[in-house]
Amino acid sequence: MDWLNYHHLHYFWTVAKEGSVSRAAAALHVAQPTVSAQLRSLERALKQRLFERQGRHLKLTAEGEAVFRYADEIFSLGRELMQTVRGESQATTKKFRVGVSDSLPKVTTYRILEPALVLQPAFRLHVRIDKTERLLGELAIHGLDIVIADSPMTPSLRVRAYSHLLGETSVSVFGAAALARTVRKGFPQSLHGAPMLLQTANTAVRQSLDQWFDVHRIEPKIVGEIEDMAMLQTLGEHGLGLFAAPTVVRREICRRYHVARIGELDRVRERFYAISVERRITHPAVKLIADQAKQRLFG
Repeated sequence: MDWLNYHHLHYFWTVAKEGSVSRAAAALHVAQPTVSAQLRSLERALKQRLFERQGRHLKLTAEGEAVFRYADEIFSLGRELMQTVRGESQATTKKFRVGVSDSLPKVTTYRILEPALVLQPAFRLHVRIDKTERLLGELAIHGLDIVIADSPMTPSLRVRAYSHLLGETSVSVFGAAALARTVRKGFPQSLHGAPMLLQTANTAVRQSLDQWFDVHRIEPKIVGEIEDMAMLQTLGEHGLGLFAAPTVVRREICRRYHVARIGELDRVRERFYAISVERRITHPAVKLIADQAKQRLFG
């Protein structure tokens, strides 16, 4: 049976956190060659390259990221163990690890996750924002408890996971006050030729919008295709173009980004899914999120 050398793992973990061998050596109070030797020993034991050089810094490989997540969990549990033994911690706080697709609107995502915040201190929320495919890879190796996405699992991903529909909402068009005034009259036909900021083509809502534009023979002037919704809405706030967002959080969007809601697009829907390795949700935080989303947010 192979045994993991936790001393080597700790050196690797420190390098990953510090970003370079030199800074890790300073943090560990050892010489740089010692750190480098420990890293090589760990890579030989695991038969994987854990870092690749990027300029003067080291970047984790895909395998290195997976090892780092396990190492972070191991050393976090170790600290909790010492605190418990010393009587410094009365109860162990469990992590609730959530992956959020980077294409999702952040305001809606917050509203989805909001119920889990009341579970503190029973759970400590950890959120990672990334491409859905990468998040599902982490979910498959139990690096995440749940992934929030705008589309269900597809068989091509070959990940054993289950999609749970949290709910759906219509989509509305928003814009800075001056721009909104120019298109409010005659909406939605007034969108023809109007400057618009759209999500990238790989998102479910963009596909729905493109279909809607085709059906209504409307061709907006696309001034930007933005993957990150927070950036898209910020550009919209500064008057660069109109944008579409979930109607269910219209008040928060208008208040936060100082924009006006122009109108709703009929039959354009945005759906939100919780993807987990559980066919039937049992995780208390995931169950609370799903129940509250269906009953209050999208109900």
